[in-house]
Amino acid sequence: MKIATHHPSVWFTRRILSGVVVVWAAATFAFLIQCVLPGDRAQIIINVTSGNVGPASSAELAAINAKYAFDQPLVVQYGKYILGILHGDLGESYQQHRPVAGIITEQIGPTIILAVAALLIAWIIAILTTLFIAGRDNIWSKLLNDTRVFLATVLPYWLATILLVVFAVKLRILPVIGGNSPVGLILPTLALALELSGFFGQVVQNEFTRVLEQPFVTSARARGMSDFGVRLRHVLRHAALPGITLSGWALGKLLSGAILIEVVFARQGLGGVLVAATSSRDVPIVSGAVLISAGVFVLANLIVDLTYRLVDPRIKLT
Repeated sequence: MKIATHHPSVWFTRRILSGVVVVWAAATFAFLIQCVLPGDRAQIIINVTSGNVGPASSAELAAINAKYAFDQPLVVQYGKYILGILHGDLGESYQQHRPVAGIITEQIGPTIILAVAALLIAWIIAILTTLFIAGRDNIWSKLLNDTRVFLATVLPYWLATILLVVFAVKLRILPVIGGNSPVGLILPTLALALELSGFFGQVVQNEFTRVLEQPFVTSARARGMSDFGVRLRHVLRHAALPGITLSGWALGKLLSGAILIEVVFARQGLGGVLVAATSSRDVPIVSGAVLISAGVFVLANLIVDLTYRLVDPRIKLT
């Protein structure tokens, strides 16, 4: 990791500017997707609204083109699109005829709760298993390590189906459709967290094993500290840094994964809205979700970088 001595305000300004560039690129991508998709946009809106697939009249097409400014030059449409985003306007849903920002605001809360809960559970599982098996060579450590490798290769969608069948349908100890209640959060969270815990566990364990061989660990043991105390207080802090690096990427992955899991467990969230929007080609909602996801990803990475300082104050912001 590069060590630098930049002032925190300079670092923060640079990160904000780079985040703005990422969100702008996502907004431009979302706009271009609307323009290059096959089919006339006015015709698509009329078909979505009416439920018919036949060609619309010239008058109907002209009215829609004028309403959404599709008849203006592309650069003008792009300028209005970017200006609208700066004012919090993500457009209007073709199907619901409501502002996209309002629709996403209503649904994104449960999705973020599910993604953050899965990230926390994945970290807890990864840390506990690493503390138990790192640096040890016995049947239990090998069994746990193989289990983590297996979990890292399992698709969350498939795992969600297995959990649903076993714990909700067969054993009936958890609800099939739990809504947004705390109990209903258990199975969707596990479906996302188990796969991610395998990734975190492998990364943290490799660094954990390396740190166990460092002189300061031997010194701590020589002072009479227990093996568990050395692992928890001295080794884990250093070994966790590579996993923290992955957390920003993982949160973005969890947000996209949560959309599928929400559909499996019939939870409220962006999942149901996006599936309906995709099937009906409600492009403004899909584009708005892309833009919001980019913003959340930028924010998550900023938090991850700040977390470095909390875990190891010797690391300077770069």
